[in-house]
Amino acid sequence: MATTQGLQPPSEPDIRLEDFLDDKLQSTTDLDNLDTLLASVEYQRSQLQSQLDDATKELDLARQSASDRQSALAKQISDFESLQHSIDVRLQIVAASDAPDEAIRRLEGPLAQLHKVDLAHKYLLLLQDVEELRKEARSHLPQSPKAALQPYTRLKQLSVHLRELQDQADGAAVHLVAYVAGITDALWDEMKATMSKELESVLVKRNWPRVDVATEIDDEWRQCVEKLLDLQVPELCYSSKVVTLLPIDVMAQIFVKEFKFHFMSEKMTSDPRTIGTHCFPWFLALIEKWEDFFRDNFTYLLASKVRDTNVADKMVYMDPVCALITSMLPVLREKVDSSVAEALKDPVFLSSLITQLMTFDETIRSRFNYDGGDPEKGWGGLTGEVLDKHFDKWLHAEKDFALERFQGIMDSPDARKIDYEFSGPGKTKPTYGAVRVTDLLRSVTSQYERVRRFSHKLRFLIDIQLAILDEFHDRLRGSLEAYQSLTSTVGRTLHGVTKEQLAALEGTGALETLCKVFGSADHVVNTLRDWSNEEFFVTLWEQLQNRAKVSEDQSNLAGGMSYDHVKDRTSSVVGTEDDGGALFDETIAAYSLRKQRAQDFLVDAVVDSHHKAFYAYLKRPQWTTINEDPAAIDPSHLAVTAELDEPLRILKRNLDFLSRALSTAVFRRVWRAALDKLNNMLWSDVLMSQSFTTFGAAQFMRDIHAIFALVERYIPDGSAAMTTLAEGVKLLNLPLEAPEGGISLKQASDMVFTDNTAAKRLLDDLEIDSLTPANARHILQRRVENSE
Repeated sequence: MATTQGLQPPSEPDIRLEDFLDDKLQSTTDLDNLDTLLASVEYQRSQLQSQLDDATKELDLARQSASDRQSALAKQISDFESLQHSIDVRLQIVAASDAPDEAIRRLEGPLAQLHKVDLAHKYLLLLQDVEELRKEARSHLPQSPKAALQPYTRLKQLSVHLRELQDQADGAAVHLVAYVAGITDALWDEMKATMSKELESVLVKRNWPRVDVATEIDDEWRQCVEKLLDLQVPELCYSSKVVTLLPIDVMAQIFVKEFKFHFMSEKMTSDPRTIGTHCFPWFLALIEKWEDFFRDNFTYLLASKVRDTNVADKMVYMDPVCALITSMLPVLREKVDSSVAEALKDPVFLSSLITQLMTFDETIRSRFNYDGGDPEKGWGGLTGEVLDKHFDKWLHAEKDFALERFQGIMDSPDARKIDYEFSGPGKTKPTYGAVRVTDLLRSVTSQYERVRRFSHKLRFLIDIQLAILDEFHDRLRGSLEAYQSLTSTVGRTLHGVTKEQLAALEGTGALETLCKVFGSADHVVNTLRDWSNEEFFVTLWEQLQNRAKVSEDQSNLAGGMSYDHVKDRTSSVVGTEDDGGALFDETIAAYSLRKQRAQDFLVDAVVDSHHKAFYAYLKRPQWTTINEDPAAIDPSHLAVTAELDEPLRILKRNLDFLSRALSTAVFRRVWRAALDKLNNMLWSDVLMSQSFTTFGAAQFMRDIHAIFALVERYIPDGSAAMTTLAEGVKLLNLPLEAPEGGISLKQASDMVFTDNTAAKRLLDDLEIDSLTPANARHILQRRVENSE
């Protein structure tokens, strides 16, 4: 069938066939080879048919194989689904059954027991390792302390690791961890005791401490010390606290026993109140005695052991004298604690003890360069340890003493008297009370300036010194308020006034009252400004500023005091970037207000005194007296008006008093203001209100010159405050007939009443600067001769 189909002519001509025939039959000769050509074509057709049959078979096989695989996959899917269904059914059965839980409960007991057995076995192995490490460490002593350190270090690391694991396990295995830690500590104590015994035996042989302080130790002694240091170097390097050196401890044991015999027994020297007179001097003398011995013999040994370690900068390990002090401090600390316990019952003794402790600490630091193991901050001292526990009680005691002394100062008979001997001429004089108060405050500073904690210093400053300053400020303010109530009409009406109170203000009484307040306030202000530049207070201010800038807890800036409380008591710029503040800014501002207020009252008191003194003079009507020879009048030859004698006496009294009580600058300021008021009073009530004859004008000039002369005696150029009056009187005294080149009264009058230009020219000719043309016209109208 395939062949037949292949021979059928195509319905359409095949181009390829045509090309083939054209290629093979190009000429008639090619027809002779037609049979060959047909045979070749037939051969090719048979090959292609064979290939087609093979491909058909392979296709049938592939289809059969795919069908078989699909059937197998479908069967597997069916089997899986059956299995899954079976599992689901069984799980439901198991979930509904109590059999597994029961099995688990039955196995819990045996499993727990098995766990305990396994844990016990591990514990035993651990304890066995601990015991082997301990034995190994013991085996190397006392011959080789370095070798003994290796097993001890492993044991110490194990103890630390167990402690860390216990923290992670919420405190499990308490007994095991405690046991290993105890074994470790006991081993260390045993190692130190073993090595110490070797040195103790050597010291006994050398009859220590009855040796010459200039003696050089021998090799055996040196080797024992070196072994102890070898044993202890790792402890020194890794301990967070200061550790006493074992060889120094051994040598200091005899000194400790001697100390206890003298100061912690039934002897008289054991009295807690004699700690400053017996105990501290003995301790310092002991260190000084053995200072050269320890440094000459042990400095090189210590340096060779710790030179390349992380503690090489600590004097307690590099300097054997500092190491000796460290070894002796525990027994001294015990003595101090017992003395403090006694002192807490007696504030006076407590205050004295703290002062003695600070002196002792400073001596230890300065004389022996003792740093307490802290190269940066230095040794806190025994005082710091005591104050960390009992600062509030000490502060309370010191505050009571200070306030009691302040009250005694204020109650003393001369507290409110001016101390004219306090400073030289030209200086403001404070009261005795003000001077003693600042001395008291200075003594308080000496009480706490050696305290090392910043919060303690700030509490002393605010709770004691500023409290006293506030109390003294209130007294000064009360004095001013009392003065105001006595001198003002409203005050006398509201509060009443006694004859004794009024009598106290008579004469210079009012001035003295005000000078006391002014002088006291001025003294406090100057003292506080001086203190603000002292190193102690500058440093304290810088520490306060630094803490205020970085502190996040505004409610507790220092010593339990809030930021606002500290700012209100010290300076408003606390915690800001302003670098111009100081500790006493607020206090200085308060006293400055009292000072200014007293100065204002002082000016008013002087003015009031002058007003009363000049009352009769202002009412004098004799300015129109006519002289027989007006041309011959010379004011310098006239006597001062009788009514001016009392004002001059009052002026002199006031000038004399204030010149002794006030500084030159303040004296001039007060009198400049007072003389300005006097100038206005004489100008308005005399010069501009009275009529003057030539004689009356000359008399008035004589009086004015008398006032000026008196002022100039106390205040050079002080009369310049009354220049306006002086020039007015000069114009008033123009003569009726002018000398050659001069100006007569009539000429002057004509000029001033012509116009302002002519008036100004007249004033310039007379060298008068302070008067206006209107003033000049009014003054010239005061002359009776012009009225005529």
